[in-house]
Amino acid sequence: MSAVDGPLVVGVDSSTQSTKALVVDVATGRVVASGQAPHTVSSGAARESDPEQWWQALTEALRQCGDPAREAAAVSVGGQQHGLVTLGADGRPVRPALLWNDVRPAPQTARLIEELGGAEWWAGRIGSVPAPAFTAPKWAWLREHEPDAAAATKAVRLPHDYLTERLTGEATTDRGDASGTGWWAAATETYDSDVLSAIGLEPALLPRVVRPGGAAGTVRACAELPFAEGVLVAAGTGDNAAAALGLGLRPGTPVVSLGTSGTVYAVSQERPADPSGTVAGFADARGDWLPLACTLNCTLAVDRVAALLGLDREAVEPGGGATFLPFLDGERTPNLPAASGLLHGLRHDTSAGQLLQAAYDGAAFALLRALDLVLGPKQGTVPESDGAPLLLIGGGARGAAWQQTVRRLSGRAVQVPQARELVALGAAAQAAGLLTGEDPAEVARRWDTARGPLLEPVRRDEEALERLAAVLGDAGPLLGAQGGSGARA
Repeated sequence: MSAVDGPLVVGVDSSTQSTKALVVDVATGRVVASGQAPHTVSSGAARESDPEQWWQALTEALRQCGDPAREAAAVSVGGQQHGLVTLGADGRPVRPALLWNDVRPAPQTARLIEELGGAEWWAGRIGSVPAPAFTAPKWAWLREHEPDAAAATKAVRLPHDYLTERLTGEATTDRGDASGTGWWAAATETYDSDVLSAIGLEPALLPRVVRPGGAAGTVRACAELPFAEGVLVAAGTGDNAAAALGLGLRPGTPVVSLGTSGTVYAVSQERPADPSGTVAGFADARGDWLPLACTLNCTLAVDRVAALLGLDREAVEPGGGATFLPFLDGERTPNLPAASGLLHGLRHDTSAGQLLQAAYDGAAFALLRALDLVLGPKQGTVPESDGAPLLLIGGGARGAAWQQTVRRLSGRAVQVPQARELVALGAAAQAAGLLTGEDPAEVARRWDTARGPLLEPVRRDEEALERLAAVLGDAGPLLGAQGGSGARA
């Protein structure tokens, strides 16, 4: 290992598909070592993973980091949001975790919203109107469909909580990830007794919420880990809150994240509350808020269309009148959990490349419509967002087709940060802040993580936007019938 200028920290990103670990120099932000190991996710309606795989992947990723990981002074875990991890009396998973993109709890979601005062109640008290992705309806689904598993559950955790607890032996979470459960109230920043009672979940099964800047504990002795016993462990957080830390976001700067799912968000200093349910009023990991909208179908859906067409994902062609809503896994924004893809306007002269471009357009359209709400005055994000470029991150951000589609449909400048693995970098910044007493967002700004090429704005494609809006509106009754929850377009 080459010389470093300061202490080392480890940032972890435990995502849907894999776990990544970065060893970072606190003084410079330089990544001195990295590792990655995959997860297995079930296919079909059930989207589940064995949490033990996450732990195995974490230990393997750390093993790949080698000697630098052994010198780390602090560690933090960022993880996929919303997943339901159920642990038995022995501390082991009772069953595979239900992941965020498992939409089977759609009926339980609708029932919970209605039973507890409707969308206005949820937005005002919890901060978000729950979607099937949220953890609360997942627990309700488990009690209804697998009562024996629910009865055997002695602890309920989120994915990042599970890994942090394996590191420390302490049951903890943070406000950022807790705000995606549906049972943590943004209005009081506590677990909500009415929601817990409605879903039949005992508060004693839940972890302690660590305040921003606090520690989850220290690493306990474990032969599988490279860390010395007593290394500091930060609270960790959900993946989007970790990425916001990794970018050192200032209030109002808009982010478009292109991954398996697509998300749009911005930091706000005011608590958001959107009764339409499109914008989730999440907390961030620092003490502010992170109004966020999410779509289920992003890069994975577009790549699937490319594979069906036998094309490279970049082989798009302009022109053509086809419109494609690629809701291949149902959809979250608009709220259509049982919807499927919809193709309109296909003609003899439509080329495969034009059809692929239509898939890009449909995915980007849903995200950018949601971004308009995220940046609205009700979310407290408007002043700094006016004229600011979109920060484009995630696996799709470096693809030319994604970049050009977002520019064309938004009419805004786009900046693509050069830093990779922003969730793991955000976790590393959180670990560094715990070690030094700094604000983790300031740490990331000191590391200059948002630096990257700026793509100038182009004329917005109003024709494509009008066509997409018209098709989504016309298809609303059909999609709503499939989805069961009605369209919120």
